[in-house]
Amino acid sequence: MYARDMMSDGVMSLSADATVLEAAQLLVNCHVSAMPVVDTAGQMIGILSEADLLRCSAEGDDATDSFASAGSCQVVDVMTRDVVTADEDTPIAALAKLMTERRIKRVPILRERAVVGIVSRIDLLRALISLGSGGGREELPPSRDEHLRREVSAACQGRAWSLARQLDVVVNGGVAHLWGVVPSDLVRDAYRVAAENVPGIQAVEVHMHIVPLSVTRVGL
Repeated sequence: MYARDMMSDGVMSLSADATVLEAAQLLVNCHVSAMPVVDTAGQMIGILSEADLLRCSAEGDDATDSFASAGSCQVVDVMTRDVVTADEDTPIAALAKLMTERRIKRVPILRERAVVGIVSRIDLLRALISLGSGGGREELPPSRDEHLRREVSAACQGRAWSLARQLDVVVNGGVAHLWGVVPSDLVRDAYRVAAENVPGIQAVEVHMHIVPLSVTRVGL
């Protein structure tokens, strides 16, 4: 399994000229702890994390005043420039070693310096679980698994029942693994059926957790 098979795609990014305040609001609203920073050509030049933003508020005696004064600064002034990255063909073992040795939580995946996805620790664990559960019914080329992953993701989005939070899809050897938080058994079953109906999918394993909507809203 490679980076392209487990990465979270459709990654949100920040413009280098965005303000610190705008970046902080975007991270909070998107429920993510970091975002790549790109230049006008769409190429990655750094990453902005919660830690970078917290450093802004730590400069001075009053954290609120410090962050307020830094709020108009540009992201490029506070982002982390030395970023560990990988390409789409990086094997899962290499990614695990990279995260462990560099003590990092996520690795941006690049294609000619453009960000096409991110592999986080949770993405890596999900992939390892899918491999450990027995894998697929037959050996399929990685490119085929990636195609199926995109097909399953598309089949699970934009529907009346598409209520999952943090939806993620891993396909290994033709077997689709679904992750996320859903409000009921009915919704979870809908995701299962949608994945099963994708041509080429041999089996579906659902790892989704059920949390009622009323409980889910409390945590937002």
